[in-house]
Amino acid sequence: MQYLNAEFNPRKRAAKERIFLMNKLPPIFLLFSISFFATCDKKIDIETGLAEVNSTQLYYEVAGTGTPIVLIHGHGGDRRHWDDQFEAFAKNHKVIRYDVRGFGKSAKPVLEQSYSNHDDLKALLQHLGISKAHICGFSMGSGIAVDFSLAYPNMCYSLIAIGPWVQGYNSPATEEIFTVLGKISSIAKEKGSRAATDYWITGNEVFRNTLRNPRTVEHLKNVNYDYSFWHLINNDPVLIVDPPAAKQIAKIGLPTLIVTAEYDIEACREIADLMEQNIKGAQKVDIADAGHAMNMDKPSEFNRIVLDFLSGVSSN
Repeated sequence: MQYLNAEFNPRKRAAKERIFLMNKLPPIFLLFSISFFATCDKKIDIETGLAEVNSTQLYYEVAGTGTPIVLIHGHGGDRRHWDDQFEAFAKNHKVIRYDVRGFGKSAKPVLEQSYSNHDDLKALLQHLGISKAHICGFSMGSGIAVDFSLAYPNMCYSLIAIGPWVQGYNSPATEEIFTVLGKISSIAKEKGSRAATDYWITGNEVFRNTLRNPRTVEHLKNVNYDYSFWHLINNDPVLIVDPPAAKQIAKIGLPTLIVTAEYDIEACREIADLMEQNIKGAQKVDIADAGHAMNMDKPSEFNRIVLDFLSGVSSN
């Protein structure tokens, strides 16, 4: 609708009234208002880089200040598994997320050249000048976090295992996962990463039944499409702690948070119970109506749970 007289245009009248009120405010309130809105619009600073450590290159991103927390992604993905947490956690902490060797922008492993993900993480933290951090892992990443907490407990403030995995744990439920991964490997070799991703995310019951949010499905697929599937089409020379973590889980003496979900993968729910029973003082949280990627299904609830836990852990 057009107005012949600007005085009768409600939008222009409202704008004039706001300007009039602002002109009537004392200078100190005006300064506060400008400062407040400038703060709201400020983008968080993110440091990125490639750390040349352990005869490889690890891509990393760092944001925020405060007590450090490391976020380790799951299998088939990369640092983007933490898109809903990275900047949110950076408001209170120095957050480090990185691509595990062979994923994302990090270099691929070399055949017959053994390596360990927990040693890679140690080297990355040393490269960044970080002597101690909260160690948080999702799925595969939680297995790395558990190994790291056993190998280098003095570098950990706490252990946070999301959709948890522990190396060396076996049950009929874990055998189902290995069977699916074998099928994924065959598809990746024969048809490529896109077909393998589609089967991984929605083509089998083990993983499909754990997906509760269409947004999560889309995000997981978009990240997974970029994966080379190197670890599933090659004989990965990765090493784990010896003996496997499942046999020494009770040695973990760190403040520990275990997060599972109502529709988490059955094997991960078993491992969550195993960790709760064997790690003294461990806290277990079960998120309702969420699946294995609970940090993506319900990011607000997930973030609150983790940040509340972190606030209660000593940084000494």
